Amino acid sequence: MQYPKNSARRPSSRGLMKGLVALMGCTALTTPVFAQEAPAAPDEPQEIVVTGSLGALPVNDVSSIFGFDKTLIETPRSASTISNEQIERFGIREIYDLVSQSPGVFTNSFFGVGGALDIRGTPGEAYFRGVRRLENPGNYPTPIGASDRIDIVRGPASPIYGPSKTGGYLNFVPKSARAAGGKYLGTAEGELSYTSGSWARNVLTAEVRGPGKLGGQEFGYSLYGQIEDSGSYYRNMSTRQSIVQAAFDADLAPNFRVEFGGMYHNYKGQQNGGWNRLTQDLVDNGTYITGAAKPLDTNGDGQISHGESAAANGGFGLNPFGAAFCSNPPFSNPFSSGLNNGCLATTYADMGLTGVGTAKLDRRNTLTAEDDKLNNVAKTAYLDFIFDGGNDFEIKNQLFYDGYEHLSENQYGFSQFHDSWVIEDKIVISKTFKSELGKFSFQASPSIRYTKFRHGDDFNYEYFHRVDLTKGYDALSDRLLSTECECDYAGYLKGHYTDLGMAGLADFDFNFGLDVTLGARYDHVSVTTADVAAFLENPASATSAKGSKGGWSWSASANYKLPLGLIPYVTISRQTTTVTGQGAEIYAADVLSGGFLSASKLYEGGIKGSFLNNRLYAAVAVYKQTRVDRNAQAIVNNQAVETKGIEAEVRWSVDRHFLISANYTKTKVENLTGLGSGVLFSFFGIGDLKGLDPALYLGGQPIGLVPIPNGKASRRAGIPEDLYSANLTYSFDNGLSFAGAVTHVPSVFSGQSQVVKLPAYTMVDLTASFKTGPWLFRAVMKNATNAKYFRANFTELFGSTIALPERPRSWQASVIYKF
Repeated sequence: MQYPKNSARRPSSRGLMKGLVALMGCTALTTPVFAQEAPAAPDEPQEIVVTGSLGALPVNDVSSIFGFDKTLIETPRSASTISNEQIERFGIREIYDLVSQSPGVFTNSFFGVGGALDIRGTPGEAYFRGVRRLENPGNYPTPIGASDRIDIVRGPASPIYGPSKTGGYLNFVPKSARAAGGKYLGTAEGELSYTSGSWARNVLTAEVRGPGKLGGQEFGYSLYGQIEDSGSYYRNMSTRQSIVQAAFDADLAPNFRVEFGGMYHNYKGQQNGGWNRLTQDLVDNGTYITGAAKPLDTNGDGQISHGESAAANGGFGLNPFGAAFCSNPPFSNPFSSGLNNGCLATTYADMGLTGVGTAKLDRRNTLTAEDDKLNNVAKTAYLDFIFDGGNDFEIKNQLFYDGYEHLSENQYGFSQFHDSWVIEDKIVISKTFKSELGKFSFQASPSIRYTKFRHGDDFNYEYFHRVDLTKGYDALSDRLLSTECECDYAGYLKGHYTDLGMAGLADFDFNFGLDVTLGARYDHVSVTTADVAAFLENPASATSAKGSKGGWSWSASANYKLPLGLIPYVTISRQTTTVTGQGAEIYAADVLSGGFLSASKLYEGGIKGSFLNNRLYAAVAVYKQTRVDRNAQAIVNNQAVETKGIEAEVRWSVDRHFLISANYTKTKVENLTGLGSGVLFSFFGIGDLKGLDPALYLGGQPIGLVPIPNGKASRRAGIPEDLYSANLTYSFDNGLSFAGAVTHVPSVFSGQSQVVKLPAYTMVDLTASFKTGPWLFRAVMKNATNAKYFRANFTELFGSTIALPERPRSWQASVIYKF
């Protein structure tokens, strides 16, 4: 089967016009009778605006770190904020673009899907308005266009937010229905935009926000919509998605208000495993090993079933574990060293290739097949009631829902589904006391979080190498998937778990410059989970479990305001971590062992400063964070690691025209599970099987254990030790502005066994904008120098077998009308 010459789908202009009409319909909610701008309360914090800073300077209060309204300068943790103005000026369209804007973040490829960033060397999490969303390592690309700002918090969350991962999180703050200072807008405002670009990119957005009136009730609203129908640089890939987001605020009484809204995101695309048959020669020179796999489709239906795969090689299958039946006794050697050409040619003859040769591989030809799909519908909603009792006393009830229906199908042999949702209710009682000594704030927060999941995996017969990427998929490589036949799942389970939590925070901000923040939390998690035997390939393996476990979290932080604007700080914390899978699932084995609940420890110190009348911000942090239990890990998205590092950033608004920032990150991350046991399970790549003829095994997938003898071998692959980035933008008085982002990434190993090294590269993105009246025109060039680079993929398991060749130079242009 040949790849089509051009897989980029031509967008339907009729469909886009329908979408435009639907988005414009949002304005029907406006009304000519606008609410009066409510005056801000005397003690209510006012937004500080530094002209020309694009909101990049951390001078305004945020509550996404400790729960208290403090600026990032005053907050004793390493964190950054990316404003909506920065997102617009620098042409940021996916979470990968955030790497140049903040220290401490980088990301390996999760099969080409930007679900979450790696923060401090391990997969991070996503929060929405300060509440943790369901797991999304790569279920769907996390949308950022509807965000008013994005907070990047490095390290585990504060106890007030509940169990969290070790590395950190992104907190997405949606566009609000209120203006600065908490009052309603005086008039409606909004914008329409259309973006086109390389590879048939087509994106239409519309947003409007303002005051309204329903009967006698005044309210504020914010509505956002996006429709995309785009092609792709890679063959057999495209993106179709729609996003609708809404926020409403209303003052039900002088001291009582409600905030509610949500987001609907329907995404249709594909995962991208990148290049298979990975070698150093392929990375360096594009030299690819060609050849067709041997036939396994015995019934002639055009696909390889689970049974046909298992029957290969006389029932030995296509994925020998270590030396397996090449050793004596069998399975006595779990490493690659016991395999030899003679045994492969005889015992595993069905793993061989025919017509073997070499060719130069087109970077557009990757593991994605014509019938691959990644479909995900995510729904998020919130409802907050806020009672202001006066005298700095507040009670807030936050109700939050997040859910998704997910389907992933990859013809090389992997499929998966999730049908999961979570609902959380949290009460936060806040009281602040002021005296001659200073300001002392307290919070108490009981919460309940209930998660329900149904999850299925099909990975027992995952063969990346059977397809020759110069030819494409055919009956020799196309596998019948469990989601296609609703049969033979490797795992199929359903269940639920409940987290009952109680948290308390205290902040002692003394007038002489010392600020101490203390917090504690206890979580009790009860889990019920069961395999569904009827859908499993091995029904006898089905198990179920019920269990519960509790865990303490605490934090202690202090900073001190020195002269000249310097604020040194220190933080020590212990944070509970719930270890779940890609679909928020928990397996019976983890319940029985208690491994579904672990914890991490953080030691961090640093110094921050704001200078030149708040126009210059600088911060540096040194940290060490460690997972407490090295045996409790989800290898896909929640590894047990220890990370040590340095993070530094500078942001300088030189004047109202010129903004510059720079970041430096040093990261050393080790997999504690591998370091403790001395081995990690992995798929073997060509570089692991030294001295063996690849033509004898690329029709299958040898697997086994990789030795981890020391800390150097345990280093998590794909994450650069040193990372540098800089951003600058200059705007002229005539409406013209320019921006550039530069990121330098040193060479990294692609996998845990460190046999293939991906080259260093420097990424340059350029943007030009012109504003005249209500119109804004923007052009963006991504990878302006056309750097050739790769991103490591799922390094612990597949890093030596596949890697993603990234996109060359591309462009996008937007026309925006603001009103």
